[in-house]
Amino acid sequence: MTEPQNPQADAPDDQALMSFWEHVEELRKRLLIALLALGLATAFSFFFADKVIYLLAEPVGSIDALQSIEVTENISVFMRVALLCGVSISMPVILYEILAFILPALKRSEKRWVYLTIVFGTLFFLAGAAFAYYVMLPSSLQFLIDFLAVETKPRLSSYINFITSLIFWMGVGFQFPLVIFALAKMDVVSAEALAKGWRYGVVVISVLAAMITPTVDPVNMALLMSPLLVLYVISIFFAYLANGKDKHKEVKEDENS
Repeated sequence: MTEPQNPQADAPDDQALMSFWEHVEELRKRLLIALLALGLATAFSFFFADKVIYLLAEPVGSIDALQSIEVTENISVFMRVALLCGVSISMPVILYEILAFILPALKRSEKRWVYLTIVFGTLFFLAGAAFAYYVMLPSSLQFLIDFLAVETKPRLSSYINFITSLIFWMGVGFQFPLVIFALAKMDVVSAEALAKGWRYGVVVISVLAAMITPTVDPVNMALLMSPLLVLYVISIFFAYLANGKDKHKEVKEDENS
């Protein structure tokens, strides 16, 4: 005799039955909260953005190694750095609001993964930013500035745009395991498929490294490829966490039936 099942145990919340316009309103509310958090974090960053600019200038020597040409250049650089700091500070809130929008489509037993995703997403973003600053930038700048042995004094806005873009996109690139985790949850990919297709993964990572790296030399490409390959292995583990256990359980049930 089979035990009665609880239909509410793994059923989606009532919010899953929202109409189209209710979904639009929910999305608007989530985006508004995320933008508000970003705005407040950016405003808070005004208090220390100048110190961050001095810190970002360290890989090139110091702030004295840079020059400003236009009248509005200094304030535009200040705002750009403040915005980057605001994104970093508000990252947990932004991730939560994005994930909270899809919460009604998840089962109650799956929602615990959302909160873990917020923690790991923030940590991965900061890890990518730290890798770009402490590992990639020193070697990349050394190669670019010393190329052709011509004396180079970088422009402030050009240098800050270059360094903040690299830091931001490396932080985003380090979100790769979480993207794989989400795709595995939707049964788009699996840990087994990722493990078997590692050769294709290496090719894709090589292409991405060639597109993202600020220089064309193989040393910097290798510096970028190394963490991406590690992230690929971590992605396989995340994909297993997403659907591996469930599929293993299904296989056992099929064998016993």
